[in-house]
Amino acid sequence: MMRRTLENRNAQTKQLQTAVSNVEKHFGELCQIFAAYVRKTARLRDKADLLVNEINAYAATETPHLKLGLMNFADEFAKLQDYRQAEVERLEAKVVEPLKTYGTIVKMKRAETELQRAAMDASRTSRHLEETINNFERQKMKDIKTIFSEFITIEMLFHGKALEVYTAAYQNIQNIDEDEDLEVFRNSLYAPDYSSRLDIVRANSKSPLQRSLSAKCVSGTGQVSTCRLRKDQQAEDDEDEELDVTEEENFLK
Repeated sequence: MMRRTLENRNAQTKQLQTAVSNVEKHFGELCQIFAAYVRKTARLRDKADLLVNEINAYAATETPHLKLGLMNFADEFAKLQDYRQAEVERLEAKVVEPLKTYGTIVKMKRAETELQRAAMDASRTSRHLEETINNFERQKMKDIKTIFSEFITIEMLFHGKALEVYTAAYQNIQNIDEDEDLEVFRNSLYAPDYSSRLDIVRANSKSPLQRSLSAKCVSGTGQVSTCRLRKDQQAEDDEDEELDVTEEENFLK
Protein backbone atom coordinates (compact mmCIF):
# COMPACT_ATOMS: atom_id res chain seq x y z
CA MET A 1 0.00 0.00 0.00
CA MET A 2 2.77 2.41 0.98
CA ARG A 3 4.70 1.52 -2.17
CA ARG A 4 1.67 2.27 -4.37
CA THR A 5 1.17 5.58 -2.60
CA LEU A 6 4.80 6.49 -3.21
CA GLU A 7 4.46 5.54 -6.87
CA ASN A 8 1.37 7.72 -7.19
CA ARG A 9 3.13 10.63 -5.53
CA ASN A 10 6.14 10.29 -7.83
CA ALA A 11 3.89 10.11 -10.89
CA GLN A 12 1.98 13.21 -9.79
CA THR A 13 5.19 15.05 -9.04
CA LYS A 14 6.52 14.22 -12.49
CA GLN A 15 3.25 15.31 -14.08
CA LEU A 16 3.34 18.64 -12.25
CA GLN A 17 6.97 19.20 -13.17
CA THR A 18 6.20 18.47 -16.82
CA ALA A 19 3.28 20.90 -16.79
CA VAL A 20 5.37 23.61 -15.13
CA SER A 21 8.29 23.11 -17.54
CA ASN A 22 5.93 23.20 -20.51
CA VAL A 23 4.44 26.50 -19.33
CA GLU A 24 7.88 27.93 -18.60
CA LYS A 25 9.10 27.12 -22.10
CA HIS A 26 6.11 28.18 -24.20
CA PHE A 27 4.92 31.10 -22.09
CA GLY A 28 8.47 32.44 -22.19
CA GLU A 29 8.47 32.21 -25.99
CA LEU A 30 5.03 33.80 -26.21
CA CYS A 31 6.14 36.64 -23.95
CA GLN A 32 9.20 37.39 -26.10
CA ILE A 33 7.24 37.28 -29.37
CA PHE A 34 4.37 39.43 -28.06
CA ALA A 35 6.91 41.93 -26.72
CA ALA A 36 8.59 42.04 -30.15
CA TYR A 37 5.16 42.53 -31.74
CA VAL A 38 4.55 45.54 -29.49
CA ARG A 39 7.97 47.01 -30.29
CA LYS A 40 7.34 46.62 -34.02
CA THR A 41 3.99 48.34 -33.64
CA ALA A 42 5.66 51.21 -31.79
CA ARG A 43 8.25 51.55 -34.57
CA LEU A 44 5.47 51.57 -37.15
CA ARG A 45 3.88 54.45 -35.21
CA ASP A 46 7.19 56.36 -35.32
CA LYS A 47 7.56 55.84 -39.09
CA ALA A 48 3.98 56.99 -39.59
CA ASP A 49 4.75 60.20 -37.69
CA LEU A 50 7.64 60.85 -40.10
CA LEU A 51 5.31 60.21 -43.00
CA VAL A 52 2.80 62.75 -41.66
CA ASN A 53 5.52 65.40 -41.42
CA GLU A 54 6.71 64.75 -44.98
CA ILE A 55 3.16 64.85 -46.40
CA ASN A 56 2.56 68.22 -44.74
CA ALA A 57 5.88 69.56 -46.04
CA TYR A 58 5.05 68.46 -49.58
CA ALA A 59 1.46 69.73 -49.37
CA ALA A 60 2.71 73.24 -48.60
CA THR A 61 4.31 73.39 -52.06
CA GLU A 62 1.27 72.27 -54.03
CA THR A 63 -1.82 73.78 -55.67
CA PRO A 64 -4.79 74.70 -53.41
CA HIS A 65 -7.06 71.65 -53.70
CA LEU A 66 -4.22 69.14 -53.68
CA LYS A 67 -2.69 70.93 -50.70
CA LEU A 68 -5.96 70.80 -48.76
CA GLY A 69 -6.56 67.15 -49.60
CA LEU A 70 -3.08 66.08 -48.55
CA MET A 71 -3.19 68.09 -45.33
CA ASN A 72 -6.57 66.59 -44.42
CA PHE A 73 -5.19 63.14 -45.15
CA ALA A 74 -2.18 63.86 -42.93
CA ASP A 75 -4.48 64.98 -40.11
CA GLU A 76 -6.44 61.72 -40.30
CA PHE A 77 -3.27 59.64 -40.49
CA ALA A 78 -1.85 61.46 -37.45
CA LYS A 79 -5.07 60.69 -35.58
CA LEU A 80 -4.58 57.01 -36.39
CA GLN A 81 -1.16 57.10 -34.72
CA ASP A 82 -2.80 58.27 -31.50
CA TYR A 83 -4.94 55.14 -31.62
CA ARG A 84 -1.84 53.07 -32.39
CA GLN A 85 -0.10 54.53 -29.32
CA ALA A 86 -3.07 53.46 -27.20
CA GLU A 87 -2.82 49.99 -28.79
CA VAL A 88 0.86 49.74 -27.81
CA GLU A 89 0.20 50.75 -24.21
CA ARG A 90 -2.73 48.34 -23.81
CA LEU A 91 -0.84 45.40 -25.32
CA GLU A 92 2.05 46.03 -22.96
CA ALA A 93 -0.22 46.14 -19.90
CA LYS A 94 -2.78 43.46 -20.78
CA VAL A 95 -0.70 40.91 -22.69
CA VAL A 96 3.06 41.21 -22.16
CA GLU A 97 3.06 41.95 -18.43
CA PRO A 98 0.73 39.04 -17.47
CA LEU A 99 2.94 36.65 -19.46
CA LYS A 100 6.00 37.97 -17.63
CA THR A 101 4.44 37.12 -14.27
CA TYR A 102 4.44 33.43 -15.18
CA GLY A 103 8.16 33.35 -14.57
CA THR A 104 7.43 33.97 -10.89
CA ILE A 105 4.51 31.54 -10.86
CA VAL A 106 6.69 28.75 -12.29
CA LYS A 107 9.35 29.26 -9.61
CA MET A 108 6.73 29.14 -6.87
CA LYS A 109 5.18 25.93 -8.19
CA ARG A 110 8.58 24.25 -8.41
CA ALA A 111 9.39 25.20 -4.83
CA GLU A 112 5.98 23.98 -3.68
CA THR A 113 6.52 20.65 -5.43
CA GLU A 114 9.89 20.10 -3.79
CA LEU A 115 8.46 20.83 -0.36
CA GLN A 116 5.64 18.35 -0.85
CA ARG A 117 8.01 15.65 -2.07
CA ALA A 118 10.07 16.10 1.08
CA ALA A 119 7.04 15.56 3.31
CA MET A 120 7.01 12.34 5.37
CA ASP A 121 3.29 11.60 4.97
CA ALA A 122 3.15 10.15 1.45
CA SER A 123 -0.65 9.82 1.28
CA ARG A 124 -1.20 13.42 2.37
CA THR A 125 1.45 14.64 -0.02
CA SER A 126 -0.26 12.80 -2.86
CA ARG A 127 -3.54 14.59 -2.17
CA HIS A 128 -1.80 17.95 -2.02
CA LEU A 129 0.03 17.28 -5.28
CA GLU A 130 -3.23 16.37 -7.02
CA GLU A 131 -4.82 19.56 -5.73
CA THR A 132 -1.78 21.60 -6.81
CA ILE A 133 -1.87 20.13 -10.32
CA ASN A 134 -5.59 20.86 -10.70
CA ASN A 135 -5.25 24.43 -9.44
CA PHE A 136 -2.27 25.10 -11.67
CA GLU A 137 -4.06 23.80 -14.77
CA ARG A 138 -7.24 25.69 -13.97
CA GLN A 139 -5.41 28.97 -13.40
CA LYS A 140 -3.28 28.46 -16.53
CA MET A 141 -6.32 27.96 -18.76
CA LYS A 142 -8.10 30.92 -17.21
CA ASP A 143 -5.06 33.15 -17.75
CA ILE A 144 -4.64 32.00 -21.35
CA LYS A 145 -8.27 32.83 -22.10
CA THR A 146 -7.91 36.25 -20.46
CA ILE A 147 -4.63 37.17 -22.17
CA PHE A 148 -5.71 36.14 -25.66
CA SER A 149 -9.14 37.71 -25.24
CA GLU A 150 -7.46 40.98 -24.27
CA PHE A 151 -5.18 40.76 -27.30
CA ILE A 152 -8.10 40.19 -29.67
CA THR A 153 -10.17 42.98 -28.10
CA ILE A 154 -7.31 45.51 -28.27
CA GLU A 155 -6.61 44.67 -31.92
CA MET A 156 -10.31 44.82 -32.83
CA LEU A 157 -10.65 48.25 -31.21
CA PHE A 158 -7.63 49.59 -33.07
CA HIS A 159 -8.61 48.19 -36.45
CA GLY A 160 -12.19 49.39 -35.99
CA LYS A 161 -10.90 52.93 -35.42
CA ALA A 162 -8.43 52.48 -38.27
CA LEU A 163 -11.28 51.63 -40.64
CA GLU A 164 -13.10 54.83 -39.65
CA VAL A 165 -9.97 56.97 -40.06
CA TYR A 166 -8.95 55.44 -43.38
CA THR A 167 -12.48 55.91 -44.71
CA ALA A 168 -12.30 59.63 -43.93
CA ALA A 169 -8.75 59.85 -45.31
CA TYR A 170 -9.82 58.15 -48.54
CA GLN A 171 -12.68 60.62 -48.96
CA ASN A 172 -10.31 63.56 -48.45
CA ILE A 173 -8.10 62.30 -51.26
CA GLN A 174 -11.07 61.67 -53.56
CA ASN A 175 -12.37 65.20 -52.94
CA ILE A 176 -9.30 66.79 -54.55
CA ASP A 177 -10.52 68.83 -57.53
CA GLU A 178 -8.04 67.97 -60.29
CA ASP A 179 -9.57 70.32 -62.88
CA GLU A 180 -9.43 73.37 -60.61
CA ASP A 181 -5.83 72.68 -59.64
CA LEU A 182 -4.87 72.04 -63.26
CA GLU A 183 -6.29 75.45 -64.17
CA VAL A 184 -4.24 77.06 -61.40
CA PHE A 185 -1.15 75.25 -62.66
CA ARG A 186 -1.72 76.38 -66.23
CA ASN A 187 -2.13 79.98 -65.11
CA SER A 188 1.10 79.71 -63.15
CA LEU A 189 2.99 78.92 -66.34
CA TYR A 190 2.50 82.54 -67.41
CA ALA A 191 3.42 84.00 -64.03
CA PRO A 192 6.95 85.25 -63.24
CA ASP A 193 7.39 82.81 -60.36
CA TYR A 194 5.65 80.03 -58.49
CA SER A 195 4.48 82.22 -55.61
CA SER A 196 2.15 84.09 -57.97
CA ARG A 197 -0.30 81.19 -58.15
CA LEU A 198 -2.35 82.31 -55.20
CA ASP A 199 -2.32 85.90 -56.49
CA ILE A 200 -3.85 84.66 -59.74
CA VAL A 201 -6.54 82.73 -57.91
CA ARG A 202 -7.38 85.72 -55.71
CA ALA A 203 -7.46 88.06 -58.71
CA ASN A 204 -9.84 85.77 -60.58
CA SER A 205 -12.17 85.68 -57.61
CA LYS A 206 -12.44 89.52 -57.18
CA SER A 207 -15.17 91.71 -58.67
CA PRO A 208 -14.26 94.31 -61.39
CA LEU A 209 -14.57 97.11 -58.82
CA GLN A 210 -12.28 95.31 -56.36
CA ARG A 211 -9.72 94.69 -59.08
CA SER A 212 -9.83 98.37 -60.10
CA LEU A 213 -9.30 99.53 -56.53
CA SER A 214 -6.52 96.99 -56.00
CA ALA A 215 -4.76 98.18 -59.15
CA LYS A 216 -4.89 101.78 -57.98
CA CYS A 217 -3.58 100.88 -54.56
CA VAL A 218 -0.73 98.87 -56.03
CA SER A 219 0.12 101.70 -58.45
CA GLY A 220 0.13 104.31 -55.67
CA THR A 221 2.21 102.13 -53.41
CA GLY A 222 4.68 101.51 -56.18
CA GLN A 223 5.17 105.20 -56.78
CA VAL A 224 5.74 105.92 -53.11
CA SER A 225 8.21 103.13 -52.87
CA THR A 226 10.10 104.34 -55.97
CA CYS A 227 10.20 107.90 -54.66
CA ARG A 228 11.51 106.72 -51.33
CA LEU A 229 14.11 104.59 -52.98
CA ARG A 230 15.28 107.54 -55.08
CA LYS A 231 15.52 109.82 -52.02
CA ASP A 232 17.39 107.14 -50.09
CA GLN A 233 19.77 106.62 -52.97
CA GLN A 234 20.40 110.41 -53.26
CA ALA A 235 21.11 110.64 -49.51
CA GLU A 236 23.56 107.74 -49.76
CA ASP A 237 25.32 109.40 -52.72
CA ASP A 238 25.64 112.67 -50.77
CA GLU A 239 27.10 110.83 -47.80
CA ASP A 240 29.58 109.03 -50.06
CA GLU A 241 30.71 112.36 -51.54
CA GLU A 242 31.22 113.85 -48.06
CA LEU A 243 33.24 110.83 -46.98
CA ASP A 244 35.42 111.08 -50.10
CA VAL A 245 36.13 114.78 -49.43
CA THR A 246 36.96 114.15 -45.78
CA GLU A 247 39.29 111.29 -46.62
CA GLU A 248 41.02 113.38 -49.27
CA GLU A 249 41.56 116.26 -46.81
CA ASN A 250 42.93 113.90 -44.18
CA PHE A 251 45.28 112.34 -46.69
CA LEU A 252 46.61 115.78 -47.82
CA LYS A 253 47.30 116.78 -44.22
